Amino acid sequence: MSIFDYQAAELYEWVTNDQPFILLDVRNATDFGRFKVEGPHEINTLNISYFDFMEIEDECIAQLPDKGSAIRIVCAKEGSAKFVAEILDNNGFTDVGYLAGGIKSWGNLLVPRLISDDSNYELYQFIRPGKGSCSYGLISNCQMIVFDPSRDDQFYIDFAASKGAEIIGTAETHLQADYIAGSRALSEKTGATFFANKNDFAGAKLNYSELSDGQEIGFANGPSVKVMFAPGHTPGSTMYIIDNHYIVTGDIIFIKSIGRPDLGGKVEEWSDTLFETIQTVTHMDGGLIVLPGHFIGWDEATPEMTFLTSLKSARQQNKAIYSIDNPQDFLAFIKSNMREQPPEYATIRLVNANLELVDDDKAEELDLGKNECAASAYAAQQAEAS
Repeated sequence: MSIFDYQAAELYEWVTNDQPFILLDVRNATDFGRFKVEGPHEINTLNISYFDFMEIEDECIAQLPDKGSAIRIVCAKEGSAKFVAEILDNNGFTDVGYLAGGIKSWGNLLVPRLISDDSNYELYQFIRPGKGSCSYGLISNCQMIVFDPSRDDQFYIDFAASKGAEIIGTAETHLQADYIAGSRALSEKTGATFFANKNDFAGAKLNYSELSDGQEIGFANGPSVKVMFAPGHTPGSTMYIIDNHYIVTGDIIFIKSIGRPDLGGKVEEWSDTLFETIQTVTHMDGGLIVLPGHFIGWDEATPEMTFLTSLKSARQQNKAIYSIDNPQDFLAFIKSNMREQPPEYATIRLVNANLELVDDDKAEELDLGKNECAASAYAAQQAEAS
């Protein structure tokens, strides 16, 4: 048998290192179009339905390359990919693998990248390639604060343990709409303090520590973590300045865009607030290193496969936005670049506020899919291209 299973982490390495293989996605065209494997290099991908392999096997086989090619199969949950792998094996293909856990394992994958190894702290970016999202972990003196964790709370617990650290805090930049956040579960499992802004979380059924603008939530003998209210994407959007050098920006500052203010259905009200925040950002220290909550495309990655840039560079790359000097033109810009938000965002907000409960299968369904939190011409063009 030439069949084997592979893990999402292996797929990430192949994709980022530009390894030669054929990615065979056997989900239906609708699911494939909604969410698929992407990376910094072009992936040789074929979308041939599992049902087609069942009904017109010979025609499907004819679409595949040489039987010695590396074929890596993806499906929704794993079983269909394994079934197709067996078909390929029976037809003489010699290098066939299927993704363990299906596409959700790719969607949930978190890849740690060391951002800073200072003398008294370590700062990590946790890339979620399937979602285009980033969370962060700050470790000092065997203690860890997490920023915007995803729903895979066990990953952060295990990561902290691997570094000999205890999670003492988990901080949200805002009430997330595009993915199910992990702060509530982390706080319940570890006893960590859950930090959040009441302007987003006032109606939530959560035990959280209410933030105040300018508050310090860092370590007693480690780097400072200063709270900066930055409303606009949501009323309670918050940024965190670490060691006066890094800034966790959530969905306010992106590398090639800014956060959109329309996800709450109040584009005109929130646009004025976002404009005021952007004006503040315009006058902040350009040497700060922006650590965004999302990336739009893989072209934003550094050679080390991290997603960060200086605030000065972010302003330069988005000068069409930062140069707008009045709220009327800013609102016009926002309206011209708005895209329809995914329908599941309303439910995700309720889940993150603990106002609606869903089972694990429903949570997985809600959590998959690319983020749509940016507001810029670049973001709109990317959406049209995809």
